[in-house]
Amino acid sequence: MAALLNPMYRRLAVVGRRRISTPAVEKTLLPLMYHLSFQERHNSSLVDASGGFGEMLASTQRYYVFGGKGGVGKTSMAGSLAVKFANHGEPTLIASTEPSRSLGDLFEQDMSDGKTVRVDGFDSLFAVEIGHLKLKGKPEDVGSFINNVLGKMGLGTHSDIMSMLNEILGGMPPGLEEAFLLSELIKSIEVQGPNKLRRIVLDAPSTGHTLKLLSASDWIEKFLVLSIKGINVALSMPSSDMSLKNVQVISARLEELRKQIARVREILFDPQSTEFIIVTIPTMMAVSESSRFHASLMKDGVDARRLIVNQVLPPSASDCRFCAAKRREEARAFRAILEDHELGGLKLIQAQLLDMEVKGVPALRFLSDSVWK
Repeated sequence: MAALLNPMYRRLAVVGRRRISTPAVEKTLLPLMYHLSFQERHNSSLVDASGGFGEMLASTQRYYVFGGKGGVGKTSMAGSLAVKFANHGEPTLIASTEPSRSLGDLFEQDMSDGKTVRVDGFDSLFAVEIGHLKLKGKPEDVGSFINNVLGKMGLGTHSDIMSMLNEILGGMPPGLEEAFLLSELIKSIEVQGPNKLRRIVLDAPSTGHTLKLLSASDWIEKFLVLSIKGINVALSMPSSDMSLKNVQVISARLEELRKQIARVREILFDPQSTEFIIVTIPTMMAVSESSRFHASLMKDGVDARRLIVNQVLPPSASDCRFCAAKRREEARAFRAILEDHELGGLKLIQAQLLDMEVKGVPALRFLSDSVWK
């Protein structure tokens, strides 16, 4: 390992008049050398030491979706970006589609009713949790789900529709409810116009749920097209108790819902509107899952440009045995990122492990300034 020390680092081995032994130099400087050489070798394509916030602030992109393995700090990273935008005068909404109510915990505000609230301490930062909300009706029953949607539209219930829709498809895919709730959120955002909310930061569920949500939006659109056709066919049946007027109204509202879901897909899959940001931690398991997640996003045509590696150990002049072992694990994880076919082309943002819990606006301000420079 000593052979890796170039003359510059050898000169650093002398502190004042005291010479540090070679093993001590390796222990102290190799982690720093690794990160310096890492940036030096890959600065053109992978590492974005500034976090790229200036680029994000100047762009016309409106939506930023944070995804990744559970427990890597997606909500904290999403919150930090939302705070950063708000600090620069950008009217911003952060929305969580996570089933857990972690966003309210992060900002230390009650968001349990699913309504948008203004974050304390900001004039232009708003937050909402929708992931824990559920539509009424049995989740495994497509007819009940659509019938409940119709009820929310003020169209009442129709036994013929429930029977027909259940015959078309016997069960709804995972993520359908989340896709519908997200479509309602985006609809309300667009009604307000771009000047009311310039940036929307989405805290997405863990990788598997995010992928299901993306696939469900496509499924819903196709299903609604089929449903509209089926309703018109049902009208011609002698046993049908639906009037022509009812069919026309219901078909029109289902078409409205189809366009609403299609708009969600259009936004999420448009690189000019939306960027997915993958969050991970420097462990081999997390890196492997992030690689698979990125591959799935690319397969679906979703734009992902940045990889945040969270909970990186900060530089230290000395390490205990535990920290030294963790640094070796981090080094393996960073090498895996560099060599990975999926992750190697992303801009890398490192977020250091902090000695405090990220909770509340002051902590989020500190985190936002340390990550998004």
